[in-house]
Amino acid sequence: MKAFITAEIGSNWEGNYAKAKKIIRECKKAGVDAVKFQMWKAEELYNKSHPNWNEIKRSELSFQMAKKLKEFSDKQKIEFFCSAFYPDGVKFLISIGVKKFKIASRTCMLTDPNSLEVLQEKARSKKEIFISMGMGGNKKKISKIFENNKTTFCYCISDYPLNFDKINWIDAVKYDGFSDHTMDILAPILFAILKRQKKSKRIYIEKHVKMNNSKGPDASTSITTEKLSEMVKLIRIIEKMII
Repeated sequence: MKAFITAEIGSNWEGNYAKAKKIIRECKKAGVDAVKFQMWKAEELYNKSHPNWNEIKRSELSFQMAKKLKEFSDKQKIEFFCSAFYPDGVKFLISIGVKKFKIASRTCMLTDPNSLEVLQEKARSKKEIFISMGMGGNKKKISKIFENNKTTFCYCISDYPLNFDKINWIDAVKYDGFSDHTMDILAPILFAILKRQKKSKRIYIEKHVKMNNSKGPDASTSITTEKLSEMVKLIRIIEKMII
């Protein structure tokens, strides 16, 4: 089974279209299946006293920019999708033809403005859904909302960065998805091996990615595109092994 590998760009494009295009191109070269951005309204999720407020505000993804990045990704033949944090953002992404949605851990807590409406809007889309619940939440309730969608729950611990030793591999292999916040590539590679041994029919791996000179708030918990390329090559080798 070929893993679906997503490069989570998050805020590492720093609100700069040229940087966004460059990182998308590098992710394509690395061999990932998709790039993922985040569509938020800074004021709804963060306090203006946040130490990274300026960077967070700068990397808000507007509708116009999302459309441009989707079109550029299409030309690069790499899939584009998002974690969207407000209902109109979900509707817009549907209108430009995204095929998938990600549900962030904080959305599953149902504490942010419009969290429930966001989940319901994504469910109505009938799109494929990837779900992280690293901060908690009611999995039974979330599953019910998405009962008519193809869903993949991801093992996730919401530490940034995550210490490798905190991963419970007995629990991790119960999931078909792995949203990794460690600062190396060992964890996703080990996940791929373990899921290969279990002959899993679905494997999703998500990794935060940056350029070497990235300075956004996500940069300190992201790997470079060079490390991403190494990770993808090793996972593709694992997929061809007879176990």
